[in-house]
Amino acid sequence: MAYRWTNDLTAADVTPKVAVMNRRQIMAGAAGLGAIGFSATQAAAQDTLTPNSFEDITTYNNYYEFGTGKSDPAKNAHKLVTSPWSIKVDGLVDNPGDYTVAELLDGLDIEERIYRFRCVEAWSMVVPWNGVELADILMKAGVQPEGRYVAFETVVQPENMIGVQRRVLDFPYVEGLRMDEAMHPLTMLATGLYGDPLPNQSGAPIRVVVPWKYGFKSIKSIVRITVTDQEPPTSWNIANAREYGFYSNVNPKVDHARWSQATHREIGGGIFARRQPTLMFNGYADQVASLYDGMDLTINF
Repeated sequence: MAYRWTNDLTAADVTPKVAVMNRRQIMAGAAGLGAIGFSATQAAAQDTLTPNSFEDITTYNNYYEFGTGKSDPAKNAHKLVTSPWSIKVDGLVDNPGDYTVAELLDGLDIEERIYRFRCVEAWSMVVPWNGVELADILMKAGVQPEGRYVAFETVVQPENMIGVQRRVLDFPYVEGLRMDEAMHPLTMLATGLYGDPLPNQSGAPIRVVVPWKYGFKSIKSIVRITVTDQEPPTSWNIANAREYGFYSNVNPKVDHARWSQATHREIGGGIFARRQPTLMFNGYADQVASLYDGMDLTINF
């Protein structure tokens, strides 16, 4: 029988939007620094981040199920049905089952974390996410010793998703992380931004956020989490393995096949915004570079 968690979350568990704006609380400076291994120096270095506006964040999106244009998700994602919602947890876990979002989050504190978010098309934004560490969910699920990867799957609602109807990719959209990446304290399951529930175009009601990787790794609207001993298939790698590797870490030295990744444009600065140098691992190198010690990141891109 699957183990189930019961929900005791209230509205007080989600930080109000005004508090997010005023505190500008960065992940690296969040409460519990000692527990997650971040130093005060790293926190201070990250404190220069200023979130993009809610409008910037929610009107310039990649969500191919709702169209390939950047404004298409905001126009079309209102059709997404997010209630009721069930997430299947399966594979190499002790507590498989179908859970509501509330059941997954039961007993966990919702945090706000302001992350740089970088897309492979060479644009970026700064997003104030609300959510929990993915590691906490995986620990509740009871990852078995053989589990080496975590696979994710997005919902498919053909009647509501124009991109699914047009078959712009093979759906359902799937993604995956190596277990140490999934368990890293920077990796989130986000349920909101600016203290409000996630808008549909941003991946409602629950999505992954991996801030040192290109945005397509941060899979939206998840309905399945599977622990496996094999590297899972991922949608963009299936579509074009030459251009989209499994790891997809932000790396200014590894260009996309059709454009450079050495610089990027920050959303919100207008059409004349100056391009900015791309930072290794999107600026999170101090926290995550050790995950890839000994790996050739031009091969494992």
